[in-house]
Amino acid sequence: MEKLLFSKRMAWRFPFLLSLALLSCTDMKQSFTETVNGVSFEMVYVNGPISSSKQPEGFFIGQTEVTQELWEAVMGSNPSSFKGKDNPVEYVNWSECQDFIAKLNRLTGKAYRLPTEAEWEFAANGGEKSQEFEYSGSDDINEVAWNWNNSDKKTHPVKTKAPNELGIYDMSGNVCEWCEDMTLIDDSIQTRAIRGGSWWVDDVDACRISCKRSLWPDNNDNNVGLRLAL
Repeated sequence: MEKLLFSKRMAWRFPFLLSLALLSCTDMKQSFTETVNGVSFEMVYVNGPISSSKQPEGFFIGQTEVTQELWEAVMGSNPSSFKGKDNPVEYVNWSECQDFIAKLNRLTGKAYRLPTEAEWEFAANGGEKSQEFEYSGSDDINEVAWNWNNSDKKTHPVKTKAPNELGIYDMSGNVCEWCEDMTLIDDSIQTRAIRGGSWWVDDVDACRISCKRSLWPDNNDNNVGLRLAL
């Protein structure tokens, strides 16, 4: 009771402290725009069900896959096979993604990273707004994803298909996305997780949110890119 009275007294006498505290808490849970060397990108806040140990707590994830424009603004070059500043960057392996993120963090002072598989899947499913679609945002893959059947065998600018329930784009198509998680084959061979469908995937089942795959961390492929998390 005394603590409650003290906090009320402090808020009355120093209202700016309460305002700052509330502002800080709110800002931490709001989606935001980051600008790096003149290139802007959006980070979407995903409110996780903290009471469940099977799902991640709140985190940020990129509204889109990392574009070629952003990659070049940070790295000074563009390794992609299908050129286009608004297309997702591809032909980047897991280690190169880590180099990109390290440079991005030096430029922004933040701690960007790749999403975990749990974070990726929770966001792809629409988080707490999930309608349990098979693909990220729809049961009709062509509404939300560039895949083998509609892509003309190439990547496309991000945000040209419909978003999912959280306003996140391209999680079931365009390019597959590296995740942070390491997977083991025969308890010895280490690979890294990738999630999502791509322009190259001709089996729509492989574009489903639940589909899991992995690649060698030094694998470069023109249907694999990345999405940021924070």
